[in-house]
Amino acid sequence: MEPKRKPEESRRRKSAEHSFALKITTISWGDLLDALVPVLLVSAIAIWLTVHFTQPQTPRTLTMSGGPPGSIFEIDAERFKSILARSGITLHVLPSQGSAENLQRLQTKHSGVDLALVQATTSLAGKTAGSGARRTRERAHRLVSLGSMFYQPLTIFYRGRRLQRLAQLRGESIAIGKPGSGTRALALALLKANGIVPGGPTRLLGLEGTAARDALLAGRVNAIFLTADSTPLPVIIKMLRTAGIRLFAFTQANAYVRRFPFLHKVSIPTGTFDLARNLPRRRITLLAPAVELIAREDLRPALCDLLIQTAQRIYGRATVLHAAGEFPNTATFRYRLDRQAARYYKTGNRSFLYRYLPFWLASLLSRIAVVMVPIIVVLIPGLAYLPQLYSWRVKSRIHRRYAELMALERESLTPLTPERRLVLLDRLHAIERSVILRRMPGSHAEQLYQLRERIEFVRGNLSRAAPG
Repeated sequence: MEPKRKPEESRRRKSAEHSFALKITTISWGDLLDALVPVLLVSAIAIWLTVHFTQPQTPRTLTMSGGPPGSIFEIDAERFKSILARSGITLHVLPSQGSAENLQRLQTKHSGVDLALVQATTSLAGKTAGSGARRTRERAHRLVSLGSMFYQPLTIFYRGRRLQRLAQLRGESIAIGKPGSGTRALALALLKANGIVPGGPTRLLGLEGTAARDALLAGRVNAIFLTADSTPLPVIIKMLRTAGIRLFAFTQANAYVRRFPFLHKVSIPTGTFDLARNLPRRRITLLAPAVELIAREDLRPALCDLLIQTAQRIYGRATVLHAAGEFPNTATFRYRLDRQAARYYKTGNRSFLYRYLPFWLASLLSRIAVVMVPIIVVLIPGLAYLPQLYSWRVKSRIHRRYAELMALERESLTPLTPERRLVLLDRLHAIERSVILRRMPGSHAEQLYQLRERIEFVRGNLSRAAPG
């Protein structure tokens, strides 16, 4: 006996057929979106990971710790500031007491200082500070060197008979600079190697600069240790012209260089300081530590290149202490040479973009290039496979309905009661309705009609009376 709901079912079927015709379109936007979302999601994740784990945007502002007013460190920091401004980089220069404070600021996490000039001997002060030396070594890995910039010679002026060795100053009064200064650290190291230590018969005074020179001229001390900041060329000439004042020559320079790797020999030919008076009157060998440009290890490669290029303009010319092109160089003492700096010194040029474009434009294009990598590797291939993903999405929905229909058909072959047959007809109608209500592209209309034919076939089986 055929169910009583047949007229109602016929009306629903006609309505469904009408809707079915309306739902067949050229494209299924829902399926297209389902296929597109994974591609966009994977691409977005790839872009985020690329930007996150590569260089952030190159900063346009840097902070440099300089030096005392009128010092070489302060003058050179201002020269860095002027040249970097031409590339659109703002450099803030902070005054400091010198190399020791510069290094301390770099090692302090939240000081805001990005780079500074540091004398190689500054680390010697940490070796005498007990537990402070350990903390200094622990922080050293956070800093990198951009190379040695120039020599800062140690000049020792003294009174009386000509000296051959520093050991001959035993028992005298010596001005070695203020505590914590690079000059004092170097003086203590050299004097200790000659058997002169604090607390002994030799008086070691904390005088430097003008105070030390005045004390020597007045006869209150027998010798003074000065560095380049305290002995510009006019001061050296004035001291050499003073009767009874001599400039110490390191006759054991080779031995000092072997013992202290951070020291370099600097030969001063006769007449270098004053040709008219032939000062010095004989060749003098001085010892000079190098001054390095130290930065934090997170310095951007583009800025590293720009800073070295700026240093070449500042320090690349010949002076009385070094030949043209000798500085900057890769000689470092305490801190490892930055990898980007090593590449720059080896190749001698910057990357293509920074070589031919303004810094701000090259920086922008570099960031765009970073983002383009995942777009080329992930997004574009993903979009190329989008039609296949779209087609698979549509077919998978049709195949899912086939699976539901096959399960229902197997159940329809078993003996059914009228009530159970109505339940199966409702399930069949739900399958048909789910197909109709979801938009389907015209390219898959043939598969849809085949599915419809199969639905009609199963409906016919259910409409016939099953054997009891």
